[in-house]
Amino acid sequence: MFEVKQYTQEQTQEWNEFIEKSRQGTFLFNRSYMDYHADRFQDASLMIYRKGLLYALFPANRLNDILYSHQGLTYGGLITKKQATTAEICEVFIRINEHFYNSEIQRVIYKPTPWIYHCYPAEEDLYALINICHAQLVARDISSTIPFALRMKFTESRRSGIRKATRAGVTVCESKDYATFWKILNDNLTNKYDTHPVHSLEELELLHNHFPKSIRLFMAYNNKGIAIGGTVVYEMQQVIHTQYISASKEGKDLGALDLLFDYIINVVYADYKGYFDFGKSTEEQGKVLNAPLIFQKEGFGGRGVCYDCYTWETKSVIE
Repeated sequence: MFEVKQYTQEQTQEWNEFIEKSRQGTFLFNRSYMDYHADRFQDASLMIYRKGLLYALFPANRLNDILYSHQGLTYGGLITKKQATTAEICEVFIRINEHFYNSEIQRVIYKPTPWIYHCYPAEEDLYALINICHAQLVARDISSTIPFALRMKFTESRRSGIRKATRAGVTVCESKDYATFWKILNDNLTNKYDTHPVHSLEELELLHNHFPKSIRLFMAYNNKGIAIGGTVVYEMQQVIHTQYISASKEGKDLGALDLLFDYIINVVYADYKGYFDFGKSTEEQGKVLNAPLIFQKEGFGGRGVCYDCYTWETKSVIE
């Protein structure tokens, strides 16, 4: 019934058109986004057909004998259309495991798309993971998410930060000055964690140019017009996601991010019908909770949504 094929660049248009119509599709799965770091990963994405028609996609990369869904993406898993059913998805997982096994893939690392990104219920893959693949949950990160239609009032600590920023003359607005924001972000990560942002400045600007309506930068400035903080948001059909958040020492002292998120949540996206997702507040595959970070996000009304990771051995499905 199902035919599993390896994705090739000749199928880019077909791939992207399917993403637009799928239940879980976001622009992160568009090949213009996925392929910006094609030199870092051996692409092993799959296209699954049923009776000659494209039925599902599986964004993935391969490293030796391990198949990842996809290391360059926060989440992924099987991407399907609305008409897909549970029995069919179970059959798909049998077929893709046969493909993996025949391709000498021994283990699969699978990161399903969290439910808040679904434009229609789409957790058949979670059922198949357990009952077809005999997968195990190996990591669970937690994000903080606000449903816009039911958003709570900010806590007093966040409101206090807004008042402080307002008194200090802090202003906020949308910006295209990615270079200034990236420097604030990079300085923070270097000083605190001795690391750098996942995206270089050049990559961030490239992605913004590819998706100018979906990747937006909002900045906060002191009363002298100097940038003191900001956030890059990914705007999707169901979710507004903060990809990066950072502030200088002055920005932190003045409560700049409190004012910035008040503006974004209650002004820019005041009429948005989906979710505002602050992203993960965990480290080391969820084992370590960054308590101060999640405290700040929960102060805006964010509450827990999990980002999970599963693994299984292909032979456990074949045998």
